[in-house]
Amino acid sequence: MTAGEGRDRGRFDVVLEQFERHLRLERDLSPHTVRAYLGDVTALIAHLTAAGQTDLSGLDITGLRDWLGDQHQAGRSRATLARRTACARVFTAFCHRRGWLASDPGLLLGTAKAERRLPKVLDQTEAGAVLDAPQADEPKDLRDRAMLELLYATGMRVSELCGLDVDDVDRDRDTVRVMGKGRRERTVPFGLPALRALDAWCVRGRPLWVREGSGPALFLGVRGGRVDQGTVRRVVHARLAQVEGAPDMGPHGLRHTAATHLLEGGADLRSVQELLGHASLATTQIYTHVSIERLRAAYRQAHPRA
Repeated sequence: MTAGEGRDRGRFDVVLEQFERHLRLERDLSPHTVRAYLGDVTALIAHLTAAGQTDLSGLDITGLRDWLGDQHQAGRSRATLARRTACARVFTAFCHRRGWLASDPGLLLGTAKAERRLPKVLDQTEAGAVLDAPQADEPKDLRDRAMLELLYATGMRVSELCGLDVDDVDRDRDTVRVMGKGRRERTVPFGLPALRALDAWCVRGRPLWVREGSGPALFLGVRGGRVDQGTVRRVVHARLAQVEGAPDMGPHGLRHTAATHLLEGGADLRSVQELLGHASLATTQIYTHVSIERLRAAYRQAHPRA
């Protein structure tokens, strides 16, 4: 690499560093979203470098479309293309405000809509089998049951579950305080099975794993630190694998399941939106489609003239 190339690469590095600060501190995005956006911008910068550009001044709508076209040719999913289009808009707007771009080419990008697939959910029999499976009385078993019960009872995200502290649970009101996306706080109720599982974990399990650095975390790992999302995902996959016929899904599948069962039980859409912490009602409406499809399937199976 020549000295000039090193300076040019440094410019891109400065842009990337400033963009990361913008995402974390100004937009307050989740660590997962920040990583995804930085990966997208890194790929865009690599595309520009391969095309012979040494700084951002030459980035225009043609370059953006070429990059997205290459992603499409590489077989990226519609969901990935939609996210990268959204990221490109955020990035070019940021660079324009900072004076690195004379105009904002992202404004000319079309909207890449992600394919809307209905999420896989458990039926109520499968959900019962997952949650009521026999277990031992060891700390790990008590923790895993409490996490599963709370995920299904509240429909919270896995990141929200991992972020819970002991004081977030109100046992008098059977509610839990959840910090959602955009640092929006909400209070979500839960039922008696979740309360019993939480009490068992907090009384007979958590005290055995607490260490000096555990802090107020509600759910702990075996070394005493706050449980991580990967551990929760492994717990959910392992428990579902024990139930014959149950679809394989992660914690988000339990969120989908909780929302679907709430609607099937008569909850109104606005209440489900509030429970899940959706900023838009349109996001919640997908669960009405899930319920309708399940109704159609039952009709086709049961009705003699279907």
